[in-house]
Amino acid sequence: MIEKFDQGLPAMQLELLETFLDLAETRSFHRTAERLGITQSTVSTRIRSLEALLGRPLLRRSRAGSELTPEGLRFELHARALRRDWAEAVAAVQAGGPEGQALRIAYQHDLSGGTMGEGQSGAGRWIAEIRALMPAARIYIEADYSNQMCADLVAGALDLALLFTPKPHPDLHFETLGEIGYVMISTEAGRLAEVAPQRYILANYSPAFAAAHSALLPELSVAPVSSGQSAVVADLLAALGGTAYLRRETALRLCTEGRARRVADAPEIPQPVFAATHLRNRHRGIYRRLISRLRASFG
Repeated sequence: MIEKFDQGLPAMQLELLETFLDLAETRSFHRTAERLGITQSTVSTRIRSLEALLGRPLLRRSRAGSELTPEGLRFELHARALRRDWAEAVAAVQAGGPEGQALRIAYQHDLSGGTMGEGQSGAGRWIAEIRALMPAARIYIEADYSNQMCADLVAGALDLALLFTPKPHPDLHFETLGEIGYVMISTEAGRLAEVAPQRYILANYSPAFAAAHSALLPELSVAPVSSGQSAVVADLLAALGGTAYLRRETALRLCTEGRARRVADAPEIPQPVFAATHLRNRHRGIYRRLISRLRASFG
């Protein structure tokens, strides 16, 4: 029945969606009428029309108010998606041209507060670069993990992702942007021989990082505490003490502040960073310029 409803969204159907979603929130015909500036009878008429389109009852009224039927609960998720998709479609058409488009970007959690290259200031810096390149664009940004970002790119929920672990897919295109470095610091050890395994905080930022760490430091591949985010590892180090790998920028800042010291003979572990887009966008001019600008951030 959803397919029947989603054969375009004329104004009348949008009104039905908005009324249903407001009612799903308020559970009150009176309150929804007040919020939408219409009469209760109009609310009732719209809900009956929506139920007629779908062929299922969506709400059940009682003295205590209104509640969604099982069919209503299922439809609520679709209704929110329909409203969002329609708003995005209208915005994309009205924007007019690539410089005014909406751009949905996600980046690896561990890139959010640190460096995109030595001396840079993390996600804020490269978003500023994108804004300079596309001043009229509306940009939505979120942090996520590689698996989910790849799935969202395939589904069309993202336009561009910066990630640690490419997940090969026929519809995805990946390019290497550069790399960030992780260094070992400690609140108690100055050299590897002094690192106590029972006091080690194991970082697991990506499969590539984990493989490199295991090959370089097999004696520290098992630890009582571990995490996959630099911010969490830094918090654990501050709270528990011990030794851990952190992004170079974060690690050096903690050392400068006197809160830790670098483990002198521990190897630095590089982590490659990739840009990912849908295959259909790989040759589009705006994406080529975006990726080129992001790659320069690692220089």
